[in-house]
Amino acid sequence: MPPASVSPIMRRRRLGQHLRRLRELAGFTGEQVVERVKWASASKLSRLENGRSRPDPEDIAALLDLYGAEEEVRRELSATARAAGDMREWLRKTYPVMTEQQREWAQLEAGCVEICEYNPVLVPGLLQTPGYARVRITSARLVGEGRRTADHLELEVQAREARQALLSRSLDAPRYTAVLEEAAFGHRAGPPEVLREQLDKLHELSTLPNISLHVLPRDTRLDNGYVAPTAFSLYRFADQLDPETLAIEGGYTDFVSTDTNILNNYKVVFEWLRAAALSTTDTRSWLAEASERLAETTAESTVGSGPATAPAQRRRHSGRLTER
Repeated sequence: MPPASVSPIMRRRRLGQHLRRLRELAGFTGEQVVERVKWASASKLSRLENGRSRPDPEDIAALLDLYGAEEEVRRELSATARAAGDMREWLRKTYPVMTEQQREWAQLEAGCVEICEYNPVLVPGLLQTPGYARVRITSARLVGEGRRTADHLELEVQAREARQALLSRSLDAPRYTAVLEEAAFGHRAGPPEVLREQLDKLHELSTLPNISLHVLPRDTRLDNGYVAPTAFSLYRFADQLDPETLAIEGGYTDFVSTDTNILNNYKVVFEWLRAAALSTTDTRSWLAEASERLAETTAESTVGSGPATAPAQRRRHSGRLTER
């Protein structure tokens, strides 16, 4: 049974997949369906099938009538449509604080049994300290978003912390694995005190049984010179009917897909990166040693090239990649 916190967005995607399958089995094109149910445009059906709109019960009933759906299927999809309906109510009950910027990520993370993330330059939002988050949020707003008040900044930080609660909850906490490039802790990522606090938090999180962290040192070379082009996240859900999902964080625009072919490529890449990175044990040592070095840095000094290479780095093993 899926966790109670499962997001309506996943129910919309599941409903859309079922509706598309029923339409194809009934032998209708999208244009034929729109003509039969007398909708104003084909985009309405497209949005329903792609899980991008709130389903109206009357619209769903009209489609099920047209497709000749059996009674059991009608009951199941009607229940799914109801669960996919009220996003605001779900957010209110699940998260006491949430902002527009954080909402999309919260919707993806809810109901997950496994999350895998890779980031070449930043610590992912689910792992950030409030200090690191403030630096990241403030820097992002320098481009195209104008100035925001201090209250708005703190609301954004609180929303990020609200998302993080799922990693340490006592029931149905997801399995979380992250591969982090050493650059995420470099001198451009923030002041020494902020970076040290972030390193200490990662070290603490790495002791939780459901969390596996892997640092990828800067001089690690993957076979064939492969370089992952972007940060990405993979989500697998408790209910097997909910499609696995890929999210690519693009800075100012994000991409989300449930396309199996695309998703499988990123799953392969993630395994390559994890194999090349430090083990969980060596990562824990790396984090502790990097934090100790930052502790020796005075408040006025600048971190030169990020935390010095830890001895644990020397114990890493090489990744193995093959041509595709």
